[in-house]
Amino acid sequence: ANAAAPVDTIRDGQIDFDHVSFKYNAKAEKNALSDITLHIPAGATVGIIGGTGAAKTTLVQLIPRLYDATEGTVRVGGRDVRGYDVNALRDAVGIVLQKNLLFSGTIRDNLRWGDPNADDEALWAACRAACADEFLERMPDGLDTDMGQGGVNVSGGQKQRVSLAGVMVDQVKILMFDEPLASLDPATGKQAIELIDTIQQKTDTTVLIIEHRLEDVLWRSVDRIVLVNEGRILADLRPDELLS
Repeated sequence: ANAAAPVDTIRDGQIDFDHVSFKYNAKAEKNALSDITLHIPAGATVGIIGGTGAAKTTLVQLIPRLYDATEGTVRVGGRDVRGYDVNALRDAVGIVLQKNLLFSGTIRDNLRWGDPNADDEALWAACRAACADEFLERMPDGLDTDMGQGGVNVSGGQKQRVSLAGVMVDQVKILMFDEPLASLDPATGKQAIELIDTIQQKTDTTVLIIEHRLEDVLWRSVDRIVLVNEGRILADLRPDELLS
């Protein structure tokens, strides 16, 4: 629920966890997250690594208030997330899932899920940020290209770029990739890596890359790697520090 007088402007993508603990059920004996303290500057790129059940996804779900912390405080842009209008907060956070979901209709229709009122200039700007303009400009119908049911008329890499462009339409402050390579073949995975690198160069968006395996983030231009296990942070280091 919103606070009594919620704020609807998010300054930037700085993220802070201040002694945060969380449990899904108040009666649960064990926390899903325990005493998490973490600072991520605006515009940073951070890999969040951990095995299945490590609570990586639980951690990032507290940022857009899909859940609220049981103890401690989560801040975005220097403000407690509970002080924001919940819709404004969620509009500032984009999530790109393992399996990219597209709907029947045109590319324009799919992009406007991010912002129903976006004009063509905003749509093309989002496509450029997501490197989707490279193939859209070659299509005779451009933004009016029919995706087919579930996006069957485009390749896996193109589908991912359209999905990402839909997120970028809303000019998000924080962009999360939830295991972006998990369902991709090596060639498409290479495109995804290049795409993430391009976003880092073109925007001041804070990027979180959630992965199971350390090797899937080490060669990306990440600023830091956070290792999570059983709801606790084991390490928060620069890649070179972690390797040594």
